Amino acid sequence: QVQLVESGGGLVQAGGSLRLSCAASGRTSRNYAMAWFRQAPGKEREFVAGISWSGSSTYYADSVKGRFTISRDNAKKTVYLQMTSSKPEDTAVYYCAGNGVGVRASDYNYWGQGTQVTVSS
Repeated sequence: QVQLVESGGGLVQAGGSLRLSCAASGRTSRNYAMAWFRQAPGKEREFVAGISWSGSSTYYADSVKGRFTISRDNAKKTVYLQMTSSKPEDTAVYYCAGNGVGVRASDYNYWGQGTQVTVSS
């Protein structure tokens, strides 16, 4: 099994920046494609950003394109989400997901516990 642990969430003012981290442990002998999702209260979990196993390919939801950047350090088995120009509508619990592809949460096998991000106006 693979365990994913997110960190870096917190409170940030609108327009500010925050960097989320997702550290993998367990059976990590191979590198998986990874993604970030988020879920706001009363809403469904939605795709935010994805990255290939090598890091050479990334893709984003339209709502965050140009503001968020996903990256990874395979030596550290860690995936990052750099958030800039934050908006109140970015407020959500952010989840790291692994071993999947695309924008559907159901296509990912591994999930972290989530980290809360709150953007104040």
